[in-house]
Amino acid sequence: MSTPLISIRDLHVEFPHRRTVVTAVRGIDLDIHPGECVAIVGESGSGKSVTARTLVGLAGPGAVVRSERFDVNGRDARQFGEEQWRRLRGGFAGLVLQDALVSLDPLRTVGAEIGEVLRVHGHRGDRKERVRELLRTVHVPEPERRAGQYSHQLSGGLRQRALIASAIAGGPPLLIADEPTTALDVTVQAQILDLLAERRAAGETLLLISHDLAVVARLADRVLVMRDGLIVEAGETGTLLSAPDHPYTKKLLKAVPSAATRGRQLSGTGSTASIEPSAEAVIEASGLTKRYGKHTVVQDVDLTVRRGEIVGLVGESGSGKTTVAQLLFGLVAPTAGSVRFEGADWTGVPERRRRALRRRMQFISQDPLSSFDPRWTVRRIVAEALPRGAVVEPLLERVGLGADLLDRHPRRLSGGQRQRVAIARALAPRPSLIICDEPVSALDVSVQAQVLDLLADIRATDGTALLFISHDLGVVHHLADRVLVMHDGAVVESGPIDDVFHRPQHDYTRALLGAVPTLEAL
Repeated sequence: MSTPLISIRDLHVEFPHRRTVVTAVRGIDLDIHPGECVAIVGESGSGKSVTARTLVGLAGPGAVVRSERFDVNGRDARQFGEEQWRRLRGGFAGLVLQDALVSLDPLRTVGAEIGEVLRVHGHRGDRKERVRELLRTVHVPEPERRAGQYSHQLSGGLRQRALIASAIAGGPPLLIADEPTTALDVTVQAQILDLLAERRAAGETLLLISHDLAVVARLADRVLVMRDGLIVEAGETGTLLSAPDHPYTKKLLKAVPSAATRGRQLSGTGSTASIEPSAEAVIEASGLTKRYGKHTVVQDVDLTVRRGEIVGLVGESGSGKTTVAQLLFGLVAPTAGSVRFEGADWTGVPERRRRALRRRMQFISQDPLSSFDPRWTVRRIVAEALPRGAVVEPLLERVGLGADLLDRHPRRLSGGQRQRVAIARALAPRPSLIICDEPVSALDVSVQAQVLDLLADIRATDGTALLFISHDLGVVHHLADRVLVMHDGAVVESGPIDDVFHRPQHDYTRALLGAVPTLEAL
């Protein structure tokens, strides 16, 4: 076997904090050989991103790094100073992070950003032409025009492509991709995965950091599973993902939602309780349209959610999903069309008349932290939605939280805990409808599983109707009874979930479903 580009033994990464020490990585071994793709998978806090950043000298402020061996491209990196690490970044290893908008300098054009890498690494020749060539390599259309734009002027997919162009500008033999597709729509994700596969085919070595096992299945030769700073299992991708040995790996795989998981719990061993939706409509929208000037955001949408029913609303960013949610909730007024809630007119009704009914319609967002008052405790956040003097504890218990969290503030909670608090608050007034806008897209797979199980239980126990908005088709197929597919502001296909996802009629639906990476091929 070839000499490894990276060879590490007994790596520890610690962060001293006041009187304690936080150990992020606990004695792991890692080899990466030329031309292979190694994936590190695990949930938030597992140590996978710290491991990746340590490979390029970016473990973090105050980090203490120890190892028996730390060889990078045949050199002992334990002796590196900051100047040596700087030369290694970009020249030996390119780093692609999850959020290109944060990674790219907002004050420089994309061309200047990529050109800076060329300058630092001594590129000789026409830098502007090389920038355009790099943008063409990563399939950025109109490279000359895009090179003159700033990151905020590009779509998410184009920003991620520009970031990859910057990462490969120095000609590094190793590309480190840390959650490179997590925030992207399914078709854009597929394009970025195709691009990474092209880089591999061109002979580049890839270290992929991800919690998406389907993405890993598509690209990786070997997989390392991390938990609490340890590698708990490692092996060839096909073997590990199809026949895992470690209980944690089995738990991760079991928690991945898909058509195959319909009707069963993702976080437990049992089945989800079933309920037959009634014929009674909780909310109905007819001809719903929203224009901003000459731009039509939502066009002639008809939508009905019945009592006890879960309806999925899917589509890519910009398709109009969130605007539909805002129109249904009454946060914005439609340009045309109408909404009826619980049999009564909702559109155009004065807010003072709506207020009495608004408690019957609740909203759960992707980022509950931004919807909480950071000065309020959990107790006050949930109690606000309850009658005066009502007890908060039973609601927290129902969503799987203990009374020990009552006096904590939102920033002292994990992402999963915050989302459960948001669900508890939504349940407090006993609503007939909950609108869920990407409620699990920011969660790790096992926390996502717990939240999805909780939503299914709420529907079965209370008969609550759910409108579930998401770009994750696996999540929607697991949870929903019916689905509406949106594209460019219009519903292009709708029907029972199995009919639409197994026998799609519209080209756009087929394209969406075809772009989803799956584990089923293993």
